[in-house]
Amino acid sequence: MARVDSLLSILVQQGANELRLGTDREPKMLASGAPKRLAIPSTPEDTLRELLGEILTGEREQAMRAGGRVDVRYEAAGLGAFQVKLLARGDAAFDAVFLRETRPAPAASAAPSAAPPTPRAPLMPVARAPALAIVASPSFVELVATAAALRASDIHLIDGACPVVRVDGALRQLADAPVSLLPLLSLGAEQEERIARGHSVDLGLDVESVGRVRLHVFRTAEGTAASVRLLPSAAPSLASLHMPVPLDDLVTAPSGLVLVCGATGSGKSTTLAALAQEALRRRSIVLTTLEDPIEYGLAASHTSVVRRRQVGRDVADFASGLRDALREDPDVILVGEMRDPETIGLALTAAETGHLVLSSLHAPSAASAIERVVDVYPPQRQAQIRVQLADVLRAVVAQWLLPRARAAGRVPVVEVLRMTHAVGALVRDGRTAQIATALQSGRREGMITLERCLADRVQAGEVRIEDARALANDPASLSLYVGKPDDG
Repeated sequence: MARVDSLLSILVQQGANELRLGTDREPKMLASGAPKRLAIPSTPEDTLRELLGEILTGEREQAMRAGGRVDVRYEAAGLGAFQVKLLARGDAAFDAVFLRETRPAPAASAAPSAAPPTPRAPLMPVARAPALAIVASPSFVELVATAAALRASDIHLIDGACPVVRVDGALRQLADAPVSLLPLLSLGAEQEERIARGHSVDLGLDVESVGRVRLHVFRTAEGTAASVRLLPSAAPSLASLHMPVPLDDLVTAPSGLVLVCGATGSGKSTTLAALAQEALRRRSIVLTTLEDPIEYGLAASHTSVVRRRQVGRDVADFASGLRDALREDPDVILVGEMRDPETIGLALTAAETGHLVLSSLHAPSAASAIERVVDVYPPQRQAQIRVQLADVLRAVVAQWLLPRARAAGRVPVVEVLRMTHAVGALVRDGRTAQIATALQSGRREGMITLERCLADRVQAGEVRIEDARALANDPASLSLYVGKPDDG
């Protein structure tokens, strides 16, 4: 499926039949020549190419440049067929015009019947309980589809303000029209009352032709606000993440704890979902997930079982879900986030008792992740927790996302710590300051420092040196790895 399908779904919903795209031009949608509303800013060349995907092959582009025009027929899944005109422009740019093919008229009958209305792409809630039910407006579906077409990772909404999207880490205003948030989201009365009392609402939703979204609605001094995270409908494969070091062996461990850490928006949930999917692909397991809310779809094989529980809907909290899981015969447990001492303690116990536990943590590095786990406990318990952590920890993956140097999108950079006898001794004795040295000498064991990873990405031309320096904890080491003098 090409990314342009998300725009074509809007075209179908609004009863239009023509979509016009062009390099550095605002997309336009028409119904038999009459303009329809489509508030999307001008499309840069790299975004347009990503929208078209396999429609604009190298062969077709060569023919377009030679002859000025190429005609293509494109079938959009669930939306029908489109005639696509690829048109070269004199300034080396190009345009793409999509014309929806009309279906053959039905056989004549005594009394002509009205054509059935074009079905709208529904927004199906993950939540089943009445308190979490949501019937989103078509405008919300259109907003999500528009953001997806721009490759946005997030949408930020506030009542009475224009939508803002995050594309490749940068914010940009999506449209000039302010939104009325609650009508846009069509929340239930119970949810609106909860927000009015100062609480927040979290939902995981499926948007047809786009994927899944994670919706967080809350109050601010400026009014009701919402953050929408766009997610693929299915977990990505681990190979598709293009990690700089292999991680697939982590899911074959029979027990232990694997932590994925980083800041908000660094891709922790994506990596966790990919690890869980890899475990399902490689092993015959029972996988139990505890998520807030449920995000990526996970596909079980015929030899595996997946049980997914959403915090606040299927279980009261992470700690309760972990206590339950220990009696449910899981092989692998995915804990969306370790937030409190009880959850952390139960996760360590689960890892000790023969389960592989995958979880995330907000921490900026591998060493700080270990300290974060220890520091949630009072001083008199910290020595015990260090011993427990040294026994069960298998790996810590700290990750960040940086803009690509030569194209749209972002590339992951990571710091990976693996548990060896030497690292275990450092954790047990509280010598986490020496973990950096263990990372530097652990390349053969599958470890990598942030600076080494950044240097590899810079040397491959994937990341700009200035972006790498801004992220590096030790710019001098980065310069040494890159082989360039430190300008700073």
